[in-house]
Amino acid sequence: MRDIDASSIVYGWDNYPIRQFPSVWDWINSEITDGELMMSRIAFEEVKTVSPDCAVWLKDKGISLKDVTNDIANIALDIKNALGITNDNYHPDGVGENDIFIIATSQVTSADIISDENRQSTLPANMRKYKIPAVCNLSSVDVQCINFVEHIKQANRIFG
Repeated sequence: MRDIDASSIVYGWDNYPIRQFPSVWDWINSEITDGELMMSRIAFEEVKTVSPDCAVWLKDKGISLKDVTNDIANIALDIKNALGITNDNYHPDGVGENDIFIIATSQVTSADIISDENRQSTLPANMRKYKIPAVCNLSSVDVQCINFVEHIKQANRIFG
């Protein structure tokens, strides 16, 4: 199962418009239908804000939305502590609270994350500046993180 982040679904929506790439969206729809693709409710709310038409499409297709549970909240707190974030002292260049809940959702559901957040070739000394891919790569988190195009490549899909 894969958990798609708002950054990736909006990237796909903006760069592979459904009118020009209907087969890509037919495939994503089949992933949703087959239960292979889900989204945290937090990420879905972000999509609603940034790309309302994409959110409507996702809702119409019946994407599975995962709510925050006690397990997810506890894992999110562990991740926050591992990054050295105290209280709500998030760094503007790093993950935010929503990102941490999205990562925790993936960890609890044993799902890979599809995120188009920038990969940091050199990790900052201050872990509060880590982006989603870097956080996922922490040994205490250990969630695979790929981007939208990598997801297509790994699926070995050919679109005509």
